[in-house]
Amino acid sequence: VQLQASGGGLVQAGGSLRLSCEASGKVSSINDMSWHRQAPGKQRDLVASITSGGNTNYAGSVKGRFTISRDNAKNTLYLQMNSLKPEDTAVYYCRAVGHYYTDNQDPVAFGSWGQGTQVTVSS
Repeated sequence: VQLQASGGGLVQAGGSLRLSCEASGKVSSINDMSWHRQAPGKQRDLVASITSGGNTNYAGSVKGRFTISRDNAKNTLYLQMNSLKPEDTAVYYCRAVGHYYTDNQDPVAFGSWGQGTQVTVSS
């Protein structure tokens, strides 16, 4: 299963961006989906996660500013980022875990990362 992230860019502080992440391949089901970010010289941290049932969880630093959502019919994950701050600057990665079909139509578990999309917030 491949994940394709998009929507990053350069924005001024206080601005907004919307990230998308589409899963492709013989997807059977996707359970948890999440966004993570990694700033230069720092570890990759969880930003937000969402279950297949729509339960969400946010890092304290983004709570109230970011909103995670998903379209299960399109196997697509979103992250709406508002009131962006320079400290939000990072490469953002999406992740999904679930099952895909083999050629024999057997479900096999997967865990995939997207390629990352750069978000830069200028002060």
